[in-house]
This record gives sequence, C-alpha cells and structure tokens, in this order.
Amino acid sequence: MKVVVTGATGFMGGRLCAALAEAGHDVRAFALSGVDVSGIISLAAGVEVAYGDVTDEDSLFAAFDGRDAVFHAAAVVEAWLPDPSIFYAVNVVGLENVLKAAKRTPTVKKIVYTSSYFAIGPTDGHVADETQVHPGKEFCTEYEKSKVLADRIALQAAAEGMPITIVYPGVMYGPGALTIGNLVSRVLIERFNGRLPGYIGKGYDRESFCHVDDVVIGHIAAMEKGRVGERYLLTGENASFVQVFNLAAKITKTKPPRFHFPLWLLHIYGWISVFVSRVTGKAPFISYPGVRCLRHQWAYSCDKAKEELGYSPRSLSEGLSETLLWLQKEKLIKL
Repeated sequence: MKVVVTGATGFMGGRLCAALAEAGHDVRAFALSGVDVSGIISLAAGVEVAYGDVTDEDSLFAAFDGRDAVFHAAAVVEAWLPDPSIFYAVNVVGLENVLKAAKRTPTVKKIVYTSSYFAIGPTDGHVADETQVHPGKEFCTEYEKSKVLADRIALQAAAEGMPITIVYPGVMYGPGALTIGNLVSRVLIERFNGRLPGYIGKGYDRESFCHVDDVVIGHIAAMEKGRVGERYLLTGENASFVQVFNLAAKITKTKPPRFHFPLWLLHIYGWISVFVSRVTGKAPFISYPGVRCLRHQWAYSCDKAKEELGYSPRSLSEGLSETLLWLQKEKLIKL
C-alpha cells in the first residue's frame, strides 16, 4: 500500500515510517522544510521524503498525490509555548488542511488520525474508555484544548463520510528520538543523572503508559482493521510516576528516591522556568501547565483496541527494562 505519514520526524512518526516500510508498504514521509530527516532515513531505508507544512494545504495535497492511506501524526505537543496560537494553527487548522487535501485526492481511501488521551479527558477516580467525551470546559494546557477541538473536527468529518479512524495513544515511552513526546525517557535521564533526586508528587497522578512500538503497531492495525469513524485508545498500563520511579529502581537495582517533590513546589518551579524561558528562548523542562496535568488522573482501558485491532501492549516492567537498557547503551544515563 502507498502511504504518507505527517509528523514523520517525531518520536512516534519516525518509528511508524520504519515499521510501515519493513511491512512492505511504499512510504512517503512528510516533513517540515529544513528539518533533519536523517533519523527517518537511518530507521527506514527507501522512504521518500516530501517537504511541506500542515498549515499549508497545497503542500499536503502534493504529498498525498497517489497515496492510498494517510497517517496524520503531526502535532505540537509541548505543555507550554510562548505563543499559544501555534497549538491551534498546527493541531486544529493542520487537521482541517489534512482533511481538505485528502478530499481533493481521489486515491486516498483511509485516514488514521493520531489524537491524544488528552482529547478523551481526565479520569479522576475511574478508568475511561472511548465512550468518554471531554467536558470541554477546563483545560490544563493549550495542547489539551487544541486536541479536544481537533477531535470534534475529526468526528464531524467521519459523520460527513470521510474515511477517518481516530487513535488515542497514552503516555508513550521507549527507545527513540528524545523529543517532548518521549517524556518518560527524558524524565529517566534527569532521574539517573542526579538532576531529579526525588519523586514527582505523592503518586496521586495516574497515567496510561504505552510503549511507542506497540502504539506504532496499533496505528498500522487501525489502517488495516479500524472501522471508519471509530475511536481506539492505544494505551497501556495505568500507573503513577512514583510507581515508574520505583519500578526503574527495581530494574536497575538502585535505590529509589528518598523524598517527594510536592506539586505546589513544582508548580512554583514551573512558573520560574517559564519566566526564564521567555528570557532565554529555551523550552522549559517543567512548566506550570504541565504540573497541572499531574493534579489529575488519565487512566484508560484499551480493551476495544485489543478486541478489534489485535492491539497487545507490553507490560510497563518489560517496556521500562528495554528503555533503561537503551538509555544506558546510548550513555544517556549512569547506573
């Protein structure tokens, strides 16, 4: 099958291109002009690269030419940016442009849109599935708001006959590019290099952690088996970052942290980091909107994806063992 992948230089997008190529598909990677694409080429030989921008419908139309399927994974995923309008321009208008370009391309028969668990909404005190609808009243981050708005557009497009299937990854982790989308690896690097000596919060937070390669397989299954207009959570084991730190300590046979950083302190640090970022232009490692997310739970069931797509997420223990081994091999952590 001839496919095109937007967001191909991202953490998940690059590995998706590689998996599609390995499965025998003709892959075209859509990337921003001037962005380093060597990572894609090293992962997947023979992948064609088309340059453009999701904010430019015509460049998408050119990239979609002759393609049977579109994977739309491009997004701005930061918790905070100095210019919040970028979230809307890329995550909302970008999806609208993808849908318009696909509608203009007669060969496109399937669109797999990568949404986010944030579009489903917080799950404080329960485990949610695809039937949950985000209340749409309060948002921790501008990213969350943009993904909720985009989700509505995707569902409306499906209702109008567009051949779109929506997937919702959880907190992805694993070997690969250390982008903001690979938050767990970035946190582990800070933890094992002594820059994050304590737990993050008290463990009230609950995220659905999923290995990036499992999510990639889920995307391909969504193209092959996913029903048009359906939503599929590509999530995994529900745990807190306290549990992640304890499990990482057990796997590496090191001592777990001895104290907790309270969220109120991290919130203050997030405000200071944002102020420094505005002065230096460097993205903050922790921002106050990101800390807001830790005040909620984001726990989900992926039973529907298991049943309909054959999705089979590995355990957090198995996935973290692989990730820590990779980080050590790459000399990114010291044990």
